[in-house]
Amino acid sequence: MTYVEDELTSQPECWTRAAAEAARHTSALPAAGERVAIVGCGTSYFMAQSAAALREEAGQGETDAFAASEFPRGRAYDRVVALTRSGTTTEVLELLAGLKGRTRTVALTADPRTPVMSAADDVVVLDFADERSVVQTRFATTALTLLRAHLGLHTDAVVADARAALAAELPEGLVGSTQFTFLGRGWTVGLANEAGLKMREASLSWTEAYPAMEYRHGPISISTAGTATWMFGEAPDGLADQVRETGARWVPGELDPLAELVRAQRLAVAVAAARGLDPDRPRHLTRSVILAP
Repeated sequence: MTYVEDELTSQPECWTRAAAEAARHTSALPAAGERVAIVGCGTSYFMAQSAAALREEAGQGETDAFAASEFPRGRAYDRVVALTRSGTTTEVLELLAGLKGRTRTVALTADPRTPVMSAADDVVVLDFADERSVVQTRFATTALTLLRAHLGLHTDAVVADARAALAAELPEGLVGSTQFTFLGRGWTVGLANEAGLKMREASLSWTEAYPAMEYRHGPISISTAGTATWMFGEAPDGLADQVRETGARWVPGELDPLAELVRAQRLAVAVAAARGLDPDRPRHLTRSVILAP
């Protein structure tokens, strides 16, 4: 078993622990009414997108998500939340340093022995969800689970769905698809983006991701036999039929969207195996992006 397979199968336990610990971190995490930005790079940026949308949908306050390198330095926030598995990513550390003394910051990280521990005002360590694999799975979803629990949006049903996502067979023939499109709405747009990234990283697949309603506005033109279009959450009326009319395969989201992401992670590993690739050694990637001065 690869590192990434071992790590992604441990997600139900990690989510349960994160949800149980959320109350301990209340003072570090955003309070209701605060104006908040959530930042990250790569997978962490896509989790930031989902967390920001969840917080706004829950009526907790205006919340934006940015890639750490694209944070608008002139914009005022009450708190900035940084997601960083390694705690060493250059863009995140530079942003936190620039906000020091001006904006309260909190970092969610997996490694307590890294520079982020002193770079942020508050730190939440999820070391039980750390990973050996370059390809992120459980840290990202565990960090999002912590934030969902902080918002009162996590339930035991989410964990049950994750176990179902691990136990069930992937749809027959899905691994043989030649192109994958992931769609989301609201907070699941970030999950769709992350599913696409997992497929690219682990299996070198041609993948795309869009807000579901935007898929009609041009991107659907790539759909054909061999395309798999996977919906995270409830689909807009009529979209499934429109996709099927192109000859593409429609994959409905039947579980909690975060559990659907677990299914997509499994698909990425399965496609990698079918193509003779090692998902623990993705091409041109390292566990953390550290830029030389």
